[in-house]
Amino acid sequence: MINYREELSVSKAYKEKYADGFEEIIKRRERELSEKRRAYAKDIFKTPEKYREDFKRMLGWPLVDHEDGELPVRSTKLSREEGYTIYRMELEILEGLVMTGLYFELDGEEKKPLVIVQHGGLGTPEHIAGIDDTDTSNYNRMLERVLAQGVHVFAPQLFLWDEKKYEVAGDRREFDARLKRLGGSVTAVELYGLKRILDYFEKKDNVLDYGMVGLSYGGFYTLFLSAIETRIRSAISCSFFNSRDNYPWSDWCWLGSAERFDDVEIACLSYPRSLCIEIGMRDELFNGEWGVKSYEALAEACGEVGTDWLTFIPFDGTHEFCKDDEPIRRLANELKNIAK
Repeated sequence: MINYREELSVSKAYKEKYADGFEEIIKRRERELSEKRRAYAKDIFKTPEKYREDFKRMLGWPLVDHEDGELPVRSTKLSREEGYTIYRMELEILEGLVMTGLYFELDGEEKKPLVIVQHGGLGTPEHIAGIDDTDTSNYNRMLERVLAQGVHVFAPQLFLWDEKKYEVAGDRREFDARLKRLGGSVTAVELYGLKRILDYFEKKDNVLDYGMVGLSYGGFYTLFLSAIETRIRSAISCSFFNSRDNYPWSDWCWLGSAERFDDVEIACLSYPRSLCIEIGMRDELFNGEWGVKSYEALAEACGEVGTDWLTFIPFDGTHEFCKDDEPIRRLANELKNIAK
């Protein structure tokens, strides 16, 4: 029997020292790999397809090591509105996995661009469209404002809804961990689903060229899909762009990603297509000043190609979709000009 006894406070200092040590080694490694990442990405504008393939391989299956199969699709008409019709779409992107979304199809047979409008964390297509509640909160009527520009809109449902509100079981980060054991990630699966959505609409007679806008997690998916999918011709990523050193959420990080791809390098893969980055300078989730610093690093990385393809809008707002319609108008007009 051990007779020695001590208060919990005695060993506290040793545990604090251990925790501080983890912070120290991580910060030092982040600095080291930041330098390696810049060296790795030095030719990203010269050989983008090589980097695009590296990026997809980092994200994992099914963006790699998978062949596209059939794409069963079911469409249910929900409402006939003035100038457009609303459908709920179900697309079996992988065998047994059905991704849903709301499709707002403009009237007429003329080909028009389609814009993916992506919700963020705790969001749904129904919420950003104001269907289940007229108050779209920090989305600021994002979907309605895009639709008003004379483009078709598709709003996908990602695994990000409020689990308590909908009482639907499932843990996104647990799914991500399990998929990473299998060589994939939840991001790779959902990006693959968005890619398959483009495949579906590419076959429709009234759709030509694609854009994407998104808030928060939606801004994350907008940035990433634009990087891997060159069919996205113009995009607006709002309230996300920063640095993963600052926000290393588990489903935003992959093995060795700090050595190859951070937000700056991922944004570079959109070139020469249009990319608009919006940051609320009073964002309560993601520090706006850190986002500005990341954009400055992006502008510096673009030295050889310039920044004409980039638009950066640090707006006076919180964690919300920018209230200025000009970036949306510009996106729609760019897509319409490409379609001519």
